Amino acid sequence: MNCMDFNITVLGSGSSGNAILLSLGDNGILIDAGFSRKEILTRLNKLSIPPETIKAILVTHEHSDHVKGLRVTADTLDIPAYLNYETAKFLESRNKLCKKKYIFDSGTPFKLLDFTVHPFRVAHDAIDPVGFIISSSNFNIGVALDIGHMNTLAKCRLKGCHSIILESNYDTELLNKSKRPLKLKRRIAGRFGHLSNDDALNSFHEILTENSKNLFLGHISSECNNHSILTDKARKRLSEIMRKDINLSILSQHEPSGPVLIS
Repeated sequence: MNCMDFNITVLGSGSSGNAILLSLGDNGILIDAGFSRKEILTRLNKLSIPPETIKAILVTHEHSDHVKGLRVTADTLDIPAYLNYETAKFLESRNKLCKKKYIFDSGTPFKLLDFTVHPFRVAHDAIDPVGFIISSSNFNIGVALDIGHMNTLAKCRLKGCHSIILESNYDTELLNKSKRPLKLKRRIAGRFGHLSNDDALNSFHEILTENSKNLFLGHISSECNNHSILTDKARKRLSEIMRKDINLSILSQHEPSGPVLIS
């Protein structure tokens, strides 16, 4: 691998675990560690990625499917976690925070390795949840995987990113037909829950510009969504807005995908 190759590797994305590796050469940032340490290492090994590639872990929020393996993975690799104060406080109170940590202010950019990281607040029912824009000298990657609705800030931050990793959690019809309790259905579909297929697709014309090349749809519900349905709808929507050139990836909970070379 060329020392300056910029890759996106999704170890998995869904309701049972999320972990995304952005790597520039041998320097990588893991966004969330929602799988156990063992599972993270297993998936890295499956892709022949040395664990030492990961130099830091960025944390979006405190929910288990994003931090399950945070403490043990970070301490094993002797690397820091980067997270905001409220998230750190919560995790520390539950003995889920790793030894090394750096606190960032949501909304304030900071340097990390060869990247600039710009956290931004998102609408989700967590303590202080964020998405990230992660930039190198040539590319910027937008990540918003737990977001109840696409508010103005999220659209503004994601707009024009070279690559966008966006939640498309549920199909409204499948959610309504599911056997989930009504309270849970309302929470998922609420403004601080998760993003539906339709809401994700309806944002394409606002966030995809001539600079946008790659679109990853993730955090897909195994019970209330369908990869085939989502793929068909997403391709139809991209065709409607004359963006059939976009490289579309539908992310899996169970299998890692990538590395995808960003160029």
